[in-house]
Amino acid sequence: MAKQEQNCEGSSVVSDLINFLNASPTAFHAVDGAKKRLQNAGYEPVSEREDWKLEAGKKYFFTRNYSTIVAFAIGKKYVAGNGFHIVGAHTDSPCLKLKPVSMVAKGGYLEVGVQTYGGGLWHTWFDRDLTIAGRVIVREEKDGSVSYSHKLVRIEEPIMRIPTLAIHLDRDVKDAFKVNTQSHLLPVLATSIKAELNKVVAENGQADSDAQTHGKTSNERTTSNNSKHHSLLLQLLADQLGCEPEHISDFELQACDTQPSIVAGATKEFIFSGRLDNLCMSFCSLKALIDATSSESNLADETGVRLVALFDHEEVGSDSAQGAGSPAMLNTLSRITNSFTADSKLLEKAIQRSFLVSADMAHALHPNYMDKHEDNHQPKLHGGLVIKHNANQRYATNAVTSLIFREIARNHNLPVQDFVVRNDMACGSTIGPILASGVGIRTVDVGAPQLSMHSIREMCAVDDVKYSYEHFKAFFQEFSHLDEKIKVDA
Repeated sequence: MAKQEQNCEGSSVVSDLINFLNASPTAFHAVDGAKKRLQNAGYEPVSEREDWKLEAGKKYFFTRNYSTIVAFAIGKKYVAGNGFHIVGAHTDSPCLKLKPVSMVAKGGYLEVGVQTYGGGLWHTWFDRDLTIAGRVIVREEKDGSVSYSHKLVRIEEPIMRIPTLAIHLDRDVKDAFKVNTQSHLLPVLATSIKAELNKVVAENGQADSDAQTHGKTSNERTTSNNSKHHSLLLQLLADQLGCEPEHISDFELQACDTQPSIVAGATKEFIFSGRLDNLCMSFCSLKALIDATSSESNLADETGVRLVALFDHEEVGSDSAQGAGSPAMLNTLSRITNSFTADSKLLEKAIQRSFLVSADMAHALHPNYMDKHEDNHQPKLHGGLVIKHNANQRYATNAVTSLIFREIARNHNLPVQDFVVRNDMACGSTIGPILASGVGIRTVDVGAPQLSMHSIREMCAVDDVKYSYEHFKAFFQEFSHLDEKIKVDA
């Protein structure tokens, strides 16, 4: 009976992840989805621009730039100087972002100028049905007063594509498909002639269009971006937002695949999706926090603070106001501690009692490229979370932090794996070393195993989603008790 309940819970976690992925084409949408889940779970919003009045036993969250979100639940027995139990992940993924001037017209086509974000496998973006999503800054005027609002936008249907060159025109493509990211990655939006016909029809259909435009101020007409972006694209965005194209002041948009995330495979054992790196870990940590703090009794005996931080810009180094390299984490720990004491020295004490799980997807063994993994470190799908090690501190794991995470797994009969990159290969990194060195917090680097990392379409195992959620949830529930048993710098 207990196993049936566990399987049912696991299926619920997976279906919930699929919903989260499909609703999160960008970091902004991921944060928006996380915010709604937290509010539904009783988490109260706080603003970094205001003073915080926090209480033990209560739950809070804030967003920064609407692409980073931090949520925390304060134990009922918390006192200033006690530790923080943190899972950190990131909301961004490699993608193609629209340039500040995206209008490109050549050869009778309207194309969209994009710039590469992160280390994507750009050849996978060819011949995909693409759309656009992100955030738009909309100019609004009411009673003679002008304001600017931030709005999320997503065009659901495919509106553009990056076509490959026919093999007849490039006979060498079978030997090597080389992508020039400046010349070859421009999505085709429309043909010039159809765009012009569409423009004429639209203008004829609105008799008062010219009069409306004529009535605008010179500055307002300038902000229409007509010289920067195709009017066809602006109209599509305006239709989604319910505004006029000239009210779009600026935006941060990216190309997105329209194929939905699904549970797949002959035995339904896989998840096929974009952005698994790292929305999978973001979701699992967030759901674990929410479920580990779902009732007052969950926090009744908690002496610390349970916290999830989902940062933007990890894929490009985390050096931004909302990245893990910013003071965001240290500021959060400081503000929570200082809400309960005037003694600034207690923050240093709290940091030494804290623990960070840096959660970022890991490289599963690829059956067609077995030589890319070291023989003794070959993480498998269905094998549970992977603990990442690197002697040169590309990962922040050490013997103590690894032990803590393994003990949690052992107590709950959860599988766990190890990964070390080959000595003759470069090693990636995560937010783990950034936060460990910047904040001074004990850290373990982990991640669920996956294939096709940084492709437009990635894959992982259903079982590993369940294991990740259960492992993070157990961490929140048990770390305080477990940490008391470990003596290192006593």
